[in-house]
Amino acid sequence: MKVFNESFKFSTKGEIDLVDLTGKVQDIVANSGVKNGLAHVFAPHATGILILTEYEPSLMADLKDTLERLIPKRTSYRHPSNAHSHLRSVFLCPDRTLPIIDGHVVLGTWQSLVFVETDVYPRQRTIVVQVIGE
Repeated sequence: MKVFNESFKFSTKGEIDLVDLTGKVQDIVANSGVKNGLAHVFAPHATGILILTEYEPSLMADLKDTLERLIPKRTSYRHPSNAHSHLRSVFLCPDRTLPIIDGHVVLGTWQSLVFVETDVYPRQRTIVVQVIGE
């Protein structure tokens, strides 16, 4: 069994920026040489999450609205300045594990792997991808 690790960095524009990572993760899997296995994708951040969804503008706007309704920015929190950012991250995962078949990450027809920036400021983010298989 082979294990391949690669990280990459990107910048976000602040709250709630949505970044499609699908192509970059596909490229890493292709470069790994693994034909069948798993790709584990991890965002090592307290205020960043990974989702699988259709990357479509109106749906991304709906996602932003839903996060604001569920965990509003402007309410009383004990943690200073960005408690809502941390709370949003608590309810959504910072990682995803995806199957690899014939050298490609398997996703549904409309699925994309999307990073959601929940913090209030633009950030430099890192994604760690670990590819395991044969």
